[in-house]
Amino acid sequence: MARTAVFAGLVVDENDRPVAVTQVGQDAFYVVDDEGFLRHVASESVDRHVLVALQEGVLSNREAVVQAMLDYLGKDDLFTKAAVESSLGQMGEQMQQLLNVGLPEEARQWLGLMGFRVVIDVHGEVINLEMPGATEPDDE
Repeated sequence: MARTAVFAGLVVDENDRPVAVTQVGQDAFYVVDDEGFLRHVASESVDRHVLVALQEGVLSNREAVVQAMLDYLGKDDLFTKAAVESSLGQMGEQMQQLLNVGLPEEARQWLGLMGFRVVIDVHGEVINLEMPGATEPDDE
């Protein structure tokens, strides 16, 4: 189980109400209000679902992501490109680290300001992942 909720403050229920986060022992849970009954959903299951979706998005646009990183860094040499591509290849390991330590508060605030939200149902199933700026399959 995860010790921290990666997307704390960015998860809402189907009624657009913020989902609280709590610790039970050492494990983090999202708390969904189901008409007064507080359902505890293991944060790891929600967070892993979201991280896998993000990873798939990055990997499906790998060349564009690499080029954007090179542009951001202001470098376009072979070694920098290899380092960026290597970093993308290690996303699975980085995902596990995120599940263990979470995102910094500043990163979560930035994501929230950008309109990033995770919508879950009372059982903790991700029903929508709102990522402004992401292209929908119909947009392509």
